[in-house]
Amino acid sequence: MPTSQGPPGQPGHPGHPQRWLILGVICLAQLTVLLDNTVLNVAIPSLTEELNAGTADIQWMINAYSLVQSGLLLSAGSAADRYGRKKMLVTGLALFGIGSLIAGLADSTGQLIAARAGMGVGGALLLTTTLAVAMQIFTPEEQPKAIGIWSAVNALGFATGPLLGGFMLDHYWWGAIFLVNLPVVALALCAVLALVPESKAVREAAPGSPGGGDRPDLLGALLSTIGMTSLVYAIISGPEHGWTSGRVLGMAALALAVLALFAYWENRIPYPMLDLHFFKDRRFTGAVAGAVLITFGMGGALFLLTQHLQFVLGYGPLEAGLRTAPLALTVVALNFTGLSAKWTAKLGTPVSIALGMVLMSGGLVSLATLAANGYAGTLLGLLLIGAGCAVANPAMAHAIMSSIPREKAGVGAGINGTLAEFGNGLGVAVLGAVLNARFAALIPFAAASLPATLAGAGSADERARITDGFASGLETSQLVAAVAVLLGGLLAAELLRRAERADSAVTVTVAA
Repeated sequence: MPTSQGPPGQPGHPGHPQRWLILGVICLAQLTVLLDNTVLNVAIPSLTEELNAGTADIQWMINAYSLVQSGLLLSAGSAADRYGRKKMLVTGLALFGIGSLIAGLADSTGQLIAARAGMGVGGALLLTTTLAVAMQIFTPEEQPKAIGIWSAVNALGFATGPLLGGFMLDHYWWGAIFLVNLPVVALALCAVLALVPESKAVREAAPGSPGGGDRPDLLGALLSTIGMTSLVYAIISGPEHGWTSGRVLGMAALALAVLALFAYWENRIPYPMLDLHFFKDRRFTGAVAGAVLITFGMGGALFLLTQHLQFVLGYGPLEAGLRTAPLALTVVALNFTGLSAKWTAKLGTPVSIALGMVLMSGGLVSLATLAANGYAGTLLGLLLIGAGCAVANPAMAHAIMSSIPREKAGVGAGINGTLAEFGNGLGVAVLGAVLNARFAALIPFAAASLPATLAGAGSADERARITDGFASGLETSQLVAAVAVLLGGLLAAELLRRAERADSAVTVTVAA
């Protein structure tokens, strides 16, 4: 007798027949966004010269993209759930492509900043819909492996962005780093239209309504966008303007006030964009806590590693990018082969997250204590971090996505992306502050940056002392990151273990 089959992504359904090909398509769309997170950094000297871009212009060229993207992630995920994930994926690709074209042809800093902001809108839609679509087309058994591949693409984008940017700038003018997106976007658009199935949340009628379903939460979308944008802006402005400056404190106060109002509003309306009851689920809160601390430690530590390779060891941007590649290659190898998914299935989610973050913490300690002795210590640290990322990141993302209702997959992806943006920004800001404080304590006459301090050195011995002081600051910051990652792993694992025990107890009670 034939068995009943639920929708894709639910028990009893074999999954979409072309799900692996579709995963390749959405990963291609994802890669275009991730490359643009890092590719612009290597073009800063060219932009400064050709567009007469000042320091403030450069900062806004970089930050306009990340600010808009991080501010819109929750709203983008909610829109995908409501109006259709395929529609939002196509819209995101189109906006990203148009923004890339305008950016590549820009002849002023204002045009480039506006184009980058537009690309951020498209990027927010892409980051949320790709993960949401993956959750819809795969069976629960296959979801960990699919999310692992999706996570590996994130690492690949991080590693190849600077390399691609360096190659393009060696052969073409700076606008090519944006125009190269166009053929990729065109290919992804055609593939999405042909292959990706449409899916969206089934809306029930609101209580007392004539059956029209719930209305969009426009005020919630507005509040979340303003709150998250303000918060991220305060975090990335702290190192430059000072944590006690009026600008940073004012933006932080605005962010907290607006986010508090957002939480109050979401708790009152019958159909909130973000259901705050999710946070009563120990599995969800455990994954959220771990995700923030893992990205805090990793984002800041990799930011510091780049400075160590360039400022202390003397590598150029392209050489530094090549030397950090083993981290991403380890993630790609373990996730594309499915090894990390097999380990997670065998060990369970709590143990996998704890193991992954212990490995990453060990890698950070290696970077802090052994990197000064040569590249061998750095390589060991990168391999350990890569192995830890390959195990912990997909397990964490799957824990978040599987702990909320399937019809809220877009919002879940938005939460996952928001946590990554928030953790990365906070890690760079806080660990950068630790570095600067340690550097200033050792070198009282230190300027705002290592190059500026070295420029004022009067002798070779003084330059060596300055470099050693900076290296000591990097070591301290990496150790702080290692502690944060380790604590995050233990906290997340314990919360998830308790959640699984509670779920098992409920299951036994119901069965009895």
